[in-house]
Amino acid sequence: MTDGLPRILGGRYEVGELIGRGGMAEVHLGHDIRLGRTVAIKILRAELARDSTFLTRFRREAHSAAGLSHHSIVAVYDSGEDTFTETGGADIDIPYIVMEYVDGQTLREILNDEGRLSPDEAARVTMGILSALEYSHDKGIVHRDIKPANVMLTKGGSVKVMDFGIARALADTGATMTSAQAVVGTARYLSPEQAQGETVDARSDLYSAGCVLYELLTGRTPFVGEPVSLVYQHITDPPKPPSTYEASVPDAMNAVTLHSLAKARDDRYQSAAEFRADLQAARTGAPLSEGATAVFSAAAAAAPSMMDHEPQAPVAPARRDHTREIHDREPQRRLTGLWVVAGIIALLAILGIGYLVMNGGKGDNPTATVPNVVQKSEAQAKAILRGAGFDHYQVKEINSSSVAKGYVVGTDPTRGSTVDPTTLIQLNVSKGPGLVQVPDVTGKSVAEARQALGSQGFQNVAVAPKKVDDTEYSAGDVVSAYPAIGSMADPSQKVTLSVSSGKVHVPSDLTGKDSGEAQLAVLQANLQPKVENVPVSDEGQGGKVLKVSPHEGARVDKGSTVTLTVGVYSSQTTVTVVPPPSSTSEPSSTSSSSSSTPTTTPPSTGPESPTQTGPPLTPPGKTKTHKK
Repeated sequence: MTDGLPRILGGRYEVGELIGRGGMAEVHLGHDIRLGRTVAIKILRAELARDSTFLTRFRREAHSAAGLSHHSIVAVYDSGEDTFTETGGADIDIPYIVMEYVDGQTLREILNDEGRLSPDEAARVTMGILSALEYSHDKGIVHRDIKPANVMLTKGGSVKVMDFGIARALADTGATMTSAQAVVGTARYLSPEQAQGETVDARSDLYSAGCVLYELLTGRTPFVGEPVSLVYQHITDPPKPPSTYEASVPDAMNAVTLHSLAKARDDRYQSAAEFRADLQAARTGAPLSEGATAVFSAAAAAAPSMMDHEPQAPVAPARRDHTREIHDREPQRRLTGLWVVAGIIALLAILGIGYLVMNGGKGDNPTATVPNVVQKSEAQAKAILRGAGFDHYQVKEINSSSVAKGYVVGTDPTRGSTVDPTTLIQLNVSKGPGLVQVPDVTGKSVAEARQALGSQGFQNVAVAPKKVDDTEYSAGDVVSAYPAIGSMADPSQKVTLSVSSGKVHVPSDLTGKDSGEAQLAVLQANLQPKVENVPVSDEGQGGKVLKVSPHEGARVDKGSTVTLTVGVYSSQTTVTVVPPPSSTSEPSSTSSSSSSTPTTTPPSTGPESPTQTGPPLTPPGKTKTHKK
């Protein structure tokens, strides 16, 4: 605060108390004055603001997460930079990110408090993580740092994945996980390919999610030890089944977990959707995928003692429920009541009354009520329909921005309808929002870009306030767009255009370079080189750039001429001695005159050497003679 007033960022975000701190940034509770909502504000630590590496990573987080809109991903609302005055009086720009405020705890905090979760709750939470990854992977973004500290659980039990700070586009072919011999990510959750510094893809996230699932089930990660030891274990050691450390983990959950932790990425789950489907199957007792079954069978054959457990009732961990489930310890009288109700229903069925009740009292025209399956997965919805007596159904995929991909938006007939059980029920399943590819508008004027974007349904188009230097495009032409050109985006999303200033900088370090190398650098900067040669007596300066105009680093118009003053070396004059004349030669005075005439070897000249004046010079190695 200044003079008792709260700190305001961007003219609208009031910075409140510190609620979190990481190695790179601090997170404050904030208030959006304009919209009147609570937000979280992540601010880069001041001491790191001068470090280009941290600045790049922090800005990349904002760009990576800003285009992700999903119920299981912490939303990024805005970003910007705030000028901060240091103690010495120098001003420095501190970037910040405005995010959705999540009222809850990280999985790391929950595991620290409770040790582990029940198998069903562990699967549910992991499914939420996978739902977020499925969405980000479809957008071309790999998270690359999935771990309990980057996953939050709200007080209502919702899963929220955060911190896309080291995410990269899948198309970035140079996106390996090593930088200056350092492995990015947390060692306990690294995929084998990350540990070896190879290029990562979506399946690397799935391995990390498998490590998180393992820890949720058992209270420990698949491998433990020092960071260097962990790296080798991820690469070489097969993980033990979770039930080795926690007997309550069922075999189906063992199979899913081990399949997600396969060393070769081709051997593990190939998509978040596959992983999530197997988790749901493990929860409901449905058959698992062939891959999960095969991995578990192989593990059982290799170490059968790991799979053999004495039958025992699972011991629930000391934990609170994160979903609205019925508690196990109900009063005994309620159990007695349930038995009484069950007995009455059985008696009604025996007497034939139950048949009439279940069929609306119509006898010859049985009916059933369409159950509510909205927000259920496709597999869950089908199971619920079968349980309600509906064996005929079909799936129709539709666009939906409010329901996650793969989950039911609604049914036809609608829920609550009383129909014949043989009626065909249509399940309308979300295929996510209707996404459209952002067209290529680079090199176009803003008006032309707006027209091209509008033709694809993008009506909300803005221009970034700061123009971009050092591009190949003329002033006013579009340089790039966000969301990125070629990416898939919701047409309702705002598209921000970055526009060229038409200004470029004269390359630095031209002085002292060879003439050809310097000319190429000038051309690559979208400028025009002009060479002016000057003679030099120092052979080392021959062919080198001596002067640049305008000066190096100058900000000039694209296409401007840059004059390179290049040295041309001239060799010293040489004298060739003429042999003595014979007796038949001209008089001695003539010979003497001839012999004293020097032979000049001119300097090597190129097409752009200074123009010679006066009589032509004799070519090297030849003697010029005079005849009377």
